[in-house]
Amino acid sequence: MKFQKTMFAFSVALLIAASSARAQDFDLVIVNGRVMDPETNFDAVRNVGIKAGKIATITTEKITGAETIDATAHVVAPGFIDGHSHVVDAPLGQKAALRDGTTTTLDLEVGAYPVDEWYEKLAGRSQTNHGAVVSVPAARTAVFEPEYKSKTGNIVTDLFTGVYLGAAWVTRVATENERERILEIIDYGLKRGALGIGPPAGYMTEGFTSQEMIGIQELAGKYGRFTHVHTRFSSQSPPTTALLAFQEAIDPAVAHGGGVIIAHFTAQSLALTEVAMKYIDNMRAKGVPVVLEVYPYNFGAAGNGVSADYLKPDNYQRNMGRTYKDIIDTQTGERLDKATYEKMVKDDPNHPVLFYNATEEDMLKGVAHPDVLIGCDCFPFTDPKTGKVLTAWDTPWDKVNTHPRTVGTHAKVLRLVREGKVDLTLMQAISKMSYQYAKFLQDNGVPQMAFKGRMQEGANADITVFDPRTVTDNSTLKQGENALPSTGIPYVVVNGTVVVKDSKVLKNVYPGEAIRAPVQF
Repeated sequence: MKFQKTMFAFSVALLIAASSARAQDFDLVIVNGRVMDPETNFDAVRNVGIKAGKIATITTEKITGAETIDATAHVVAPGFIDGHSHVVDAPLGQKAALRDGTTTTLDLEVGAYPVDEWYEKLAGRSQTNHGAVVSVPAARTAVFEPEYKSKTGNIVTDLFTGVYLGAAWVTRVATENERERILEIIDYGLKRGALGIGPPAGYMTEGFTSQEMIGIQELAGKYGRFTHVHTRFSSQSPPTTALLAFQEAIDPAVAHGGGVIIAHFTAQSLALTEVAMKYIDNMRAKGVPVVLEVYPYNFGAAGNGVSADYLKPDNYQRNMGRTYKDIIDTQTGERLDKATYEKMVKDDPNHPVLFYNATEEDMLKGVAHPDVLIGCDCFPFTDPKTGKVLTAWDTPWDKVNTHPRTVGTHAKVLRLVREGKVDLTLMQAISKMSYQYAKFLQDNGVPQMAFKGRMQEGANADITVFDPRTVTDNSTLKQGENALPSTGIPYVVVNGTVVVKDSKVLKNVYPGEAIRAPVQF
């Protein structure tokens, strides 16, 4: 009997030890948080165990691990996914994205070229997951001005750092032979794993033809991918309305396949925002893979500076209903007038400016639509004294200028929900910033995204922990304040590694992985 009791006690001890070992067999645990999964609408307090970069368990049981985050009174959400960043490859841009809860940053509007070099530059040196489309402006420039060689792979950065980039990509109409060569460059970029194609027609209104748009979308359909389109017209007046431009982007997808993301659509649709949303809703109901994207601000930043096509007076004033004073010098914060606008266009055509576009009311309507994606259109940081682009990780937030959306987009959406400014549930807001972007990309040629944007066992452990009571954006138009980072997001996890801890981004921690379509050779 004594022997039996001893063996029983020994067996119990072994079971307890085994159970304890299993309980501690996690690299990271997040306990007591409100876990929200937008794909399944799961919403409950749970503990999350993470192992080898994946979510291993979501449970009510007590678990422990090598590292623990106590998420009491906080939401544990999928890491935010932003498809519209122009600072994906900048250390300061990644740092800002992480403070705003973003774990995956993609440049889908203007993109990269050469694609291989862009991805190689970030290999093992990225704090966020990262990816890009193949750049149409760069492809056009490579054909029109072969002496151009990107130093960064990022055309927007090239523009603002003085790397030679002539005006031909904006104004020149390609010959048939040139158009074929442009499409060959794009085709090669898709073979090398570019996520899709970025044709920002709104910057090329004089030179980019509908024939070129059709050819680009035909390539997207061939590879089962997508275009991300800054559409041709920012206008609420005939004959150049935003709706006509939306049709130009979407109709080739109906004919040839492939998905379409309409970038920052309220900045184009303006007073036609409600009409545009109804039109796209009907398209989606018929199975057309098109989606709208919006940033939660009623002012934008000109991608190629003050000389942008849509800021020309005959469009900005007549078709958008704005005036010179609605354009703001990013460097000084001063509003322009006719004389300063004309001088700036002549002397410094790529000078960065902000500009008002949609009304606040129309912008909020776009944000409130449950099927509209959120994209920051994150913009480069510049020195307020010299205008020089700044990318260094250690740069103080109050010593740079940028568009407030670069640092505050996702926290602002969450604040708008909390304040009742938009008619969205918290789950819907999270979905628009994570799962829905992942699902669109998954369905349009990016299989990696099947494991992102979800709080589910087996998903990538890209996780944002935020306080729904306090999360907020802090960036404003005031100089010294427009790069102040979001707060109320104390922890961010990328592929199972804590990158933001106690609201501080950890330096020299690089768990970010490349988001890339299958490479064909």
